[in-house]
Amino acid sequence: MKNLIVFVLTAMIGVSAQAQRFAYVDTDYILENIPQYNEKQSQLDEIAVQWQGEVEALYSEIDRMYKDFQAEQILLTDEMKKKREDDIMEKEVEAKDLQRQRFGYQGDLFSKRQQLVKPLQDQVYEAIKEVAKGRGYAVIFDKASAMTMLYTNSKYDLSDDILEELGYSVEDGDGAGGPGSKPGGSSEKGGGATRPSGGSPKGESSSPKGK
Repeated sequence: MKNLIVFVLTAMIGVSAQAQRFAYVDTDYILENIPQYNEKQSQLDEIAVQWQGEVEALYSEIDRMYKDFQAEQILLTDEMKKKREDDIMEKEVEAKDLQRQRFGYQGDLFSKRQQLVKPLQDQVYEAIKEVAKGRGYAVIFDKASAMTMLYTNSKYDLSDDILEELGYSVEDGDGAGGPGSKPGGSSEKGGGATRPSGGSPKGESSSPKGK
């Protein structure tokens, strides 16, 4: 959740600046440990590949039309040449329009991402807000954001607390590159998040499925 750079909460009235508490989370790690997020991301990737194939098919057709025209133009009348050139130009416009529609600013892929992924990102944001309010944190930084964090102490990392707030628990594991491992192969966060027995994430009515 790259747009979650800094989450600031107003300190409770009467709490001095010296008493304000700070912590951080890693939203990439949190989302990767939510099975439903991985499922939605896989769906989004499949859709993107399908749409990219549609665009590439149009450009392949344009390439074929141009090569045919180059090979045959000596046999064509001026009127026929003009018609073939117009056809190629129209096909190029069609390909560019489709590419813009699928992958452009606020295009189909953007809308599909909003539909599939953003609700889960919003749940994470709300969980961060609840933990911050409940524990009196004034500021929670996002380690996954573009902001550079030169040093972090893991005892101030609330990522697993956010997963628990969402209704997930993190199992112990070797952390070697699995979805529950932190960057660099550290296993401080365990081997992956699972739903507690009989529980369900807040705001969800069905069990999240695996990837």
